[in-house]
Formats: sequence, C-alpha cells, structure tokens
Amino acid sequence: MNYFKNIKNAFKFKNCINYIIVGAMLIISLVMSSMGELPRSSADLLAQMGYSILLAVSLNLVVGFLGELSLGHAGFMCVGAYIGCYFANSLYEVIDSKLLVLIISMLIGGSVAAVFGLIIGLPALRLKGDYLAIVTLAFGEIVRTIFKNQPAFGAALGLSTKRFGSDLYIVALIVVLISLFLIQNIIRSKHGRAITAIRDNEIAAKAMGINITYYKLFVFVFAAFFAGVAGVIFGSKVTPVTYSFFSFNYSIEILVMVVLGGMGNITGSIISAVFITYLNFQLQDKLPGELAALKYLVYAIILILVVIYNNAPKLAALREKLSISNAISSKKKSKNPAAQHDDKNRWDVVPTKIPMDEIVSTDLKQEKAYTPDKPEKGGTE
Repeated sequence: MNYFKNIKNAFKFKNCINYIIVGAMLIISLVMSSMGELPRSSADLLAQMGYSILLAVSLNLVVGFLGELSLGHAGFMCVGAYIGCYFANSLYEVIDSKLLVLIISMLIGGSVAAVFGLIIGLPALRLKGDYLAIVTLAFGEIVRTIFKNQPAFGAALGLSTKRFGSDLYIVALIVVLISLFLIQNIIRSKHGRAITAIRDNEIAAKAMGINITYYKLFVFVFAAFFAGVAGVIFGSKVTPVTYSFFSFNYSIEILVMVVLGGMGNITGSIISAVFITYLNFQLQDKLPGELAALKYLVYAIILILVVIYNNAPKLAALREKLSISNAISSKKKSKNPAAQHDDKNRWDVVPTKIPMDEIVSTDLKQEKAYTPDKPEKGGTE
C-alpha cells in the first residue's frame, strides 16, 4: 500500500506541472514543425529557452535551495561551451551522427564544468555571503580571460563550431526534462531536506549530524554540471563561441531569472527564464540600430514592475485574487464541503477577542499599573 501511495504522490499535479510546461512546449513545437509552421527564428528561440531554463534551474539549486550567492554561473557555462565544443569539432571527424556527437560533447562539457565546480567549491564554500559572491565572480572573469588568450580555442576571435541545425530545440527541451527529473527527485528526497535545512539554519543542521561540506559541494558541482551542458547547447547553436558572451552581465541575468521566479521555486525559474529570453528576443528585434541602447532601459523597467507586483504589500489582495493555486484550492473546497468546514476551524482563523499574534507573543505589555484597593473606613485591622 505504501508503494502505491508513493507512486500516487509522485504523480500529483503540483509535482508534474514542470514536466507539463516543458512537455507542452516540445509537443506544440513538434506539431508546428511537422506542419511547416515553425520558422527558423522560433526554433532558435526555443533552443535558447532550453539552455536558459537549464541555467536558471541549476542556479536555483545553489541560490534558492542551498542559500549561497553565486555570481559565476556564466563561468561554468563558458567552460562547458569551450571544452565541449572543442571535443565536438574533433568527434565530427570520426563520427557521422550529429546527435551522438552532441550527446558526448554535452557529457564532456558538463563533466569538466563539474570538476571546475569542485575545484572552486572546496575553498570558496568556506566563505559566506558577499565573499562567496566575489570569489565566484572572479572565477567567471578569470575563466573567460584564459580562453580569450588561448590560440587553441580561437583566442579573441572565438572557437568556430559546427551548428547542430534547426532541430536543436528538441534536444535542448529533452535535456531540460531529464534535468528536471533529477533535480526534483533530489529536492524531494532526504538529501533535499538536508540541503534546505542547511539554508534555514546551518548551525542547527550541523548539530543534527548533516555533513555541511558534502552537501554544499554536491549542490555546487551538480549545478556546475548542468551549466556546462547548457554551454555545449549554446555552442551548438552559435558560432563562433566568443568569450564576451560569458560576462558578468550574463551571470546577473541568470540570477535575475532565479530571483524573478522565486527563490527555491523551480516552476517560477522555468517561467521567468522563458519570459526573460522571449523579452530579450523581442527587444532585439523591435529596437534595431541606435535604438538598441534602449533595450536595457525597457528591460529594467519591466523587471522593476514585475518585482513590485510580486512584493508590494498593497498588491497582496490582487496577487491572491489572481493566484492560480488559490483558484485551484477554492475550486476543490467548493466540491468538498467537509474540507471547507475543516478550514474554518483552523486555529489561525478562529475568531477571538485577542489577536493570535498577541497570544503567542512574549512581549505583552501591561496597559495600566496595578494599584491596590483602598481600605474601607471603619474596617477592622
């Protein structure tokens, strides 16, 4: 019975919504492609959305679930792009299948990026907060400068790569589905609970016997692997691969995807990665020439408006009204009157004369000082 119960919980809607989103993107694009209605630009955009989702979800493991600030995610992507595509150029000479070459190069690029994550993570994860952010930022800048000055990787002109073709989005979205399966299963396991415990209170987690160093390194290396895979997908789409793309600004853009979608929210990271990628694509198309300088201004204004909507206290009622999860839960309650009755009897919604915050507070203040009653006249002593 417990086995079937676990299977049922695994296939709950809230656990499958990420697969549904990415799967719908893949199925709709395949149908449009079979009908000849999918332009080359749209196929490239879908591939770009694929590796953007990989970057956002993997960085969310470090920032959202582990609670560490990393600004070097573009550096791991740079390692994967250069190393993976360098080996891909050699593999194309002995292997005819483009798909097999791409799979092998993704494994190579991701593995090398994971090794770099281990090398950087061992000393860097002893730091916290701003210091860790500075070290990871320095790593990203050092890596792209090294590749810039290596003739074997094309130096400043970049590494010439062979394009995979217009079907790259299929591989990218399938890799996203695989990464979501791995990441979500880790998060829902005992290892995921240990990772979130470190985020919430590292001292308490260590006192409970959780190996802090092991889990920090595990998350850092795991996220670096998928960043390297995303770099290989990028290198199979764009040629040449140049160092200028993997700048500090792109690391910030990946971090914005995570923050905009919600820290520790995988679904939010997917939606925000798709939204920001589509927004950049439209701004580049609508603001050509001299107007291209306005791209970052419009981009910043839209992000500010979204952040205000997500965090402004005065908009809480509007967010609650437009929330999809609240709409689903209210629909379930309307179908099940017993659940609605139980909801009214929860301790936090029971009406009382004293607010619940005052009951649980230890800072109750006495409004009036106590004064003893005056003795009556003629009374006995």
